[in-house]
Amino acid sequence: MTPTRIMIFAKAPQPGFVKTRLIPLLGAEAAAKLAQQMLFNTLFNALAADIGAVELCSTPKIDDIAWQNIALPVGIEITDQGEGDLGARLARAAERAIENTGFVLLIGTDCVETSAALLREAAQLLNEHDAVIHCTADGGYALLGLKRFSAVLFNDMPWNTDTLASTIIVRIRQLGWSLHVGQLLHNVNTPQDLKYLLPKIEFP
Repeated sequence: MTPTRIMIFAKAPQPGFVKTRLIPLLGAEAAAKLAQQMLFNTLFNALAADIGAVELCSTPKIDDIAWQNIALPVGIEITDQGEGDLGARLARAAERAIENTGFVLLIGTDCVETSAALLREAAQLLNEHDAVIHCTADGGYALLGLKRFSAVLFNDMPWNTDTLASTIIVRIRQLGWSLHVGQLLHNVNTPQDLKYLLPKIEFP
């Protein structure tokens, strides 16, 4: 199988900075603890997939005090997301990975259903398709796998809306690329989403 770089986009799990929609229910400290658990869950599954390099694209930079007491697992590469909106940051990372590696999986940490097996399957599917996507029930996506790059997949996208996944699917098809749409997954961002945590991750 072609080596596939897994690029994980994540914020430092600091109170008040992450999982802000859960703060009214959980409080800032517990919401940050949950974010840290979900970050670790994602990193360990990415490493366990064993399909290529695992890169944490962090914000803020990893030398910021926000990351000071976060003991990240060994074996991951760490880079800064850089400037610009989410689309600009994802585009830079994806283009670099495709130029240097060939295949890339772009994921976040909001979906605890992103298992090692799912990541391996997505990488395998890139041998047969130009792109792979796992949409989420809230209209976003939990995983975007690519072996070709086009800026139209990242520019002027309706980020944080329920039309994000449908928009990117339309744009991929307009490019004439082959696309595999995987199983629907669930992000954990709101109190209503907490039911998707168990038994995959311990509730704080």
